[in-house]
Amino acid sequence: MSDDLLVIIPTRGRPQAVPELVAAWDETGATADLLFAVDTDDPQLDAYKREAAKLKTDPRFRFTFGKRRRLVGTLNQQAVKAAKAYRFLAFLGDDHRPRPAAMPWDARIRECLSGGPGIVYGNDLLQGEKMATAVAMTSDIVTTLGYMVPDCLVHLCADLVWVDWGRGMGRITYLDDMVIEHLHPAAGKASVDAVYEDCNSPERASTDAAAYYEYRDGGGLETDLAKLRKLVEEAS
Repeated sequence: MSDDLLVIIPTRGRPQAVPELVAAWDETGATADLLFAVDTDDPQLDAYKREAAKLKTDPRFRFTFGKRRRLVGTLNQQAVKAAKAYRFLAFLGDDHRPRPAAMPWDARIRECLSGGPGIVYGNDLLQGEKMATAVAMTSDIVTTLGYMVPDCLVHLCADLVWVDWGRGMGRITYLDDMVIEHLHPAAGKASVDAVYEDCNSPERASTDAAAYYEYRDGGGLETDLAKLRKLVEEAS
């Protein structure tokens, strides 16, 4: 493997998030690689390309530009590809910010996942332990399932699935003191923009919720958990 931890951030309409996340990496002492996945039809594409040009000499930060697949589609595409090269994979939204601590957050992730297949997440100061709004996992989970999120979803409910997987395979860790803050309008930490309006619309919420419940209760989750439990057994 070329490295151990890659953080994937699908991003749209928020090029200003790039320097803020780079600053968060520097402030927290993070050494994980970070991949910004940008849509080629993004209205702010030129601004993203300018940010990419500024960072081209820093090997920690990379950009990929591709067809719009929405959050889940983009994350899955990049995660499946990266699972061949990285031991651990993580997802952050472009509105998440890791915060400084005694031990760098990405070092905590490596430590928690070094014992075999598993999932770890921290405190987003909004949902806490209830939802893994930012998450890290061993790449063999992605390889085993063929995705990082069930592809019946488009944007919402991935955070619920990750908790379901981790609890169902008996390999999940919540770190309350590892803060990866979610700067979301629901917490009064961001203004509603076009991206929030789109991905949190009543239609999207209804569609993704229905897809999640069908996955959870209709057999999809149990099928995936059987694969993950076998993965844990084989790794023991």
